[in-house]
Amino acid sequence: MSSLSANEDCLGWAARDASGFLSPYSFNRRVVRNDDVSIKITHCGVCYADVIWTRNKLGDSKYPVVPGHEIVGIVQEVGSNVNRFKVGDHVGVGTYVNSCRDCEYCNDEEEVHCVKRAVATFNGVDDDGTITKGGYSSYIVVHDRYCFQIPDDYPLASAAPLLCAGITVYNPMIRHKMNQPGKSLGVIGLGGLGHMAVKFGKAFGLNVTVLSTSISKKEEALTLLGADKFVVSSDQEQMKAEAQSLDFIIDTAAGDHPFDPYMSLLKTGGVLVLVAFPSEVKFHPASLNIGMKTVSGSLTGGTKLTREMIDFCSAHKIYPNIEVIPIHHANEALERLIKRDVRYRFVIDIENSLK
Repeated sequence: MSSLSANEDCLGWAARDASGFLSPYSFNRRVVRNDDVSIKITHCGVCYADVIWTRNKLGDSKYPVVPGHEIVGIVQEVGSNVNRFKVGDHVGVGTYVNSCRDCEYCNDEEEVHCVKRAVATFNGVDDDGTITKGGYSSYIVVHDRYCFQIPDDYPLASAAPLLCAGITVYNPMIRHKMNQPGKSLGVIGLGGLGHMAVKFGKAFGLNVTVLSTSISKKEEALTLLGADKFVVSSDQEQMKAEAQSLDFIIDTAAGDHPFDPYMSLLKTGGVLVLVAFPSEVKFHPASLNIGMKTVSGSLTGGTKLTREMIDFCSAHKIYPNIEVIPIHHANEALERLIKRDVRYRFVIDIENSLK
């Protein structure tokens, strides 16, 4: 089939410096290779990673930065070797677009842990030396291994947050066997990741307790998201009443917070998984040793588990709670994200607003 021109402009929004301010930017995508899929982007979720790299928080931003790694859209062209996808399919792309495809982790479809490092969907260095550019753009060209089929009856806007927020909590929940009905789960923080942990927990048949410093989220946690209990974590009496009551805790809180109070909520043999990046993790050895507790970390997830998660969400009708915005509200959305003023994930309507 005919190849799209290598010179066809891709329209995006990019940050040019550490101010992080996004504005229109035209660039070129690579020509579709034999194993590639070209995707017309319809929606892209807004993740805190977009703040980190547009504003050079880690000192490694490669400007201009086109952010976005919760990408969904429609296949517009496939390479000659591609048989998993066809033109017109609904697909998604997550946090990485390449890996060595040869190490033990890639062979186990855990590409996010590739020994040679997976190539990030934006601000990464691809195998041809180019800097990857993300989903705040009109289309993207990706090796088919890193694309995911989205069921036709699953809304594309809702699918976007699954590609980072969803898989980030689903992966450790499966790894640590948190899918055992009747067990108890605590979720620290109720943002984009936390609200998905609640939804998965309920779908797994768990008793879910939301742990938050913000009493204002109680009503939504219990009625909108279906949590079984809400605990104000800054209230020592409430925390004391929940001592040794949880089998698992998913910690999604990015801000600095004490760990000992949360560790005290775990039963003997309980597991706390950290999926966020506070500036430090500090707890007393007794919090770990007494009750033989486990503290673990996790990133997003490999291709196999991502496919499984998408199918699980489709089968159980699990949809992220989203606020759909036009691309010209992206700067405001990032500011609101920093202030935690979102319920619970922004999704940019690329198809109808990026002109």
